Amino acid sequence: MKYAIILPAYNESLTIAKVITDFHAILPQAEIWVIDNNSQDGTGEIARALFSESRIPGGVLSERQQGKSFAVRKAFRAIEADIYVMCDADSTYPATELPRMIEILQETGADMVVGDRLTKGHYMESTRRLFHRSGNNLVRFLINFLFKGDLSDIMSGYRVMRKSLVKHFPSLNSGFELETELSIFTLERRFDIIEHPVDYLSRPEGSFSKLSTYRDGFKVLKLILFLFKNYRPLKFFGTLALVFFLLGLATGIPVVVEFSRTGLVYKIPSAILATGMMLLSGHFLSLGVMMDSIANYHHQLFEIEMNKYPEHDGPPK
Repeated sequence: MKYAIILPAYNESLTIAKVITDFHAILPQAEIWVIDNNSQDGTGEIARALFSESRIPGGVLSERQQGKSFAVRKAFRAIEADIYVMCDADSTYPATELPRMIEILQETGADMVVGDRLTKGHYMESTRRLFHRSGNNLVRFLINFLFKGDLSDIMSGYRVMRKSLVKHFPSLNSGFELETELSIFTLERRFDIIEHPVDYLSRPEGSFSKLSTYRDGFKVLKLILFLFKNYRPLKFFGTLALVFFLLGLATGIPVVVEFSRTGLVYKIPSAILATGMMLLSGHFLSLGVMMDSIANYHHQLFEIEMNKYPEHDGPPK
C-alpha cells in the first residue's frame, strides 16, 4: 500500500518543517509532497532543505497558478498512490489522528475520511470571527439540504482518500472553494464518506490565515449554486419555472377575471407581463429537462469509468 501526504502551502515558513516532520514521524513509509504555491517567505526553500538533509521520502512541487485548488490539482495529477492524505500546512490539524483515519478507511471500505473540526468544538472556540462561523453553518446547511448529505464539517482541509476518488475528481475552481467542491462531488457521485472528530490546533504566533470571510465566503456560495445547477439541473430550473409560473398566475388572473366580466382587456401591460412570465416558465422547464438528460448521461459515463477500477478492499468479513 502506497501512501502520499499532500501539503498545499502558501507562505507557511513558520510551520512547514514541523508539519513535515510530524507526519513523517507518524507515517514514515508515506511520501510527503509540499506543493509550494508562489510562497514569498521561503516556504519552498525550507521544505527542500529538510528533504535534502533528511531521509524523508517525497519532495516539493511548485505551482505557479495562484490558489489552493490549483496546487491540489497539480498534486492529484502528478502523484501516484493508493491512499492520499490532504492536509493544510499551517499546523492546525494533528498528525497524530492520521493512523486512526487510515484505519477507519480500511476497516469500513469508505472512500473518504474527513477530519471533522467542529464536533469537538475547538474550531469554533478558536475562530473569533462571527460571520466566519455563521458562514460555515450556512454552507453546511445548504450542501446537506441541496445534496441530501449529513456532513458536519464541509470545509475541513484534512482528508484521507482512495485513489479512485482522487483520480476522478474534476476540480474546476482555483481557491479555498476546493473543500466545498470536493464535499459536493463525493456526495453527488455517491462516494462513501465518514467523518472522524479531530482537534483543531491554534496557529503559532506570527502565522495568519489567508482566508477572507466575505470574499471567499461569496465564492463558496456561488460555487454551491453553480454545482447545484450542473448536478441537479431539473430541480434548479424546475424551481425557476415554478417561481415564474406563480408570478405569471398572480399577474394574469386579474386580467382573465376582467376579460371574463367585460370581454375586454384594459390592463395591457399586466397581460403582456403575465404572458412573458409563462413563456419564461416553460422555457426554464424545457431547459431543465434537457440538461437533466445530459447530466444523467454523464453520470452513467462516470459509473462506467469507475467500473474500470479494481474494487478496493471493503470491511472485514
